[in-house]
Amino acid sequence: MLELIVSGIGLGIVLSFLTGPVFFALIKTSIERGFYAGVALASGVVVSDFIYMTITLFGTSLLSFESTYRIPIGIVGSAILLGIGFYYLFKKIRLDYTDVPSRIKHAGYFFKGFFMCIFNPFILLYWISVSSGVYSMYGELTSKQIIPFFGAILITLFSMDTLKAYFAHKMRYKIKEKSLQNLNKIAGIIIIIFALKLIYNLIFTNTLI
Repeated sequence: MLELIVSGIGLGIVLSFLTGPVFFALIKTSIERGFYAGVALASGVVVSDFIYMTITLFGTSLLSFESTYRIPIGIVGSAILLGIGFYYLFKKIRLDYTDVPSRIKHAGYFFKGFFMCIFNPFILLYWISVSSGVYSMYGELTSKQIIPFFGAILITLFSMDTLKAYFAHKMRYKIKEKSLQNLNKIAGIIIIIFALKLIYNLIFTNTLI
C-alpha cells in the first residue's frame, strides 16, 4: 500500500511538469487575480481529472472503444491541440493586477478550469494512456489498490498546482508581459509539435506516443 502511494506521488510530480494550456491559464490567473483565484481554477481542473480518471478506470469498455476509434478520436484531440497551440503562439498578453476576493468570482474560475478540461477529448486519451501505462507496469490493480494510487496522483497534482499558483502570485510584479509572451510562444510551438507528432503516430503507427 505504502509503495503504491509513493509511486502515485512520484508519477503525480512527473505529470505536474507537463505544460499545456491549463498551466499557463493557472499562472496567468494567479498573477492577475491572486492566489485563491488560481487555487479555484486548479480545483476545477482536478475535479475534471477525477471524473475522467474514474470513467477510465471503471469503464473497462473504454479500452476496447479507444482501440477501435483511436485514430478519429486522436485526430480530433490533435486538431484541438493544434488550435490551442496556434492560439498561444499568437495570443497577446495583457496583465491586469486585480485580486479577486469574491467567492462568487472564485467559483467562476473553478468552472473555467473545469470546462477547459472536461470538454477537451485529449484529456480522456491522456488518462487512458496513463492508466494503460500503469497497468502495463503493475498489472491489474484491485479497487483497494486503485484508490490510494490514483488518489495520491490527484492530490499530488493539485498540491503542485497550488504551489505554482502561490509562487506565481508571489512573483507577480517581477513577471513581465514580455516574459509571459515568450513563454506562451514556446508553449504554443511545443503543443503544435506534439500535436503533429501525435497525428503522425496515429496515422502511420496507430499509437499515441
